[in-house]
Amino acid sequence: MTLVHATGIFFDGKGILLKGPSGSGKSDLALRLMTLGAELVADDYVEVTRNKNDRLMMATPENIAGMIEVRNVGILAVPFQPMAEIDLVLCLVAQDEIHRLERLPEAKTITLEGGNIQCLDFYAHEISAPEKLRAALRILSQKY
Repeated sequence: MTLVHATGIFFDGKGILLKGPSGSGKSDLALRLMTLGAELVADDYVEVTRNKNDRLMMATPENIAGMIEVRNVGILAVPFQPMAEIDLVLCLVAQDEIHRLERLPEAKTITLEGGNIQCLDFYAHEISAPEKLRAALRILSQKY
């Protein structure tokens, strides 16, 4: 088991791990996705493991279960899903790095717990970020 500084959500039937530095929008994007039906797995830290079928899984650390940070407001208690398979990792970038994002990115992966998983560099603070994530899930599911 690896403890990863990230936020995990379950959205449109897919487990998504939001990774990035502090302030990159992990909790903010998760909160916006939750208004569209996403379920929180964990905010701030996520336990990543491999299951018996060699699939990457994310789980809620017990001490932060059902809590999400709402920056400048406080900690909010929310319903949560304690575990989900990881289908995609979003590597969130800061605003001063968005110039490096590819308009039409090549497929790439990131290694977690010894396994490779689809990864997409992503800017979370755009108004269209939830819709772009939905589109990414559809596009990536067509490729694999």
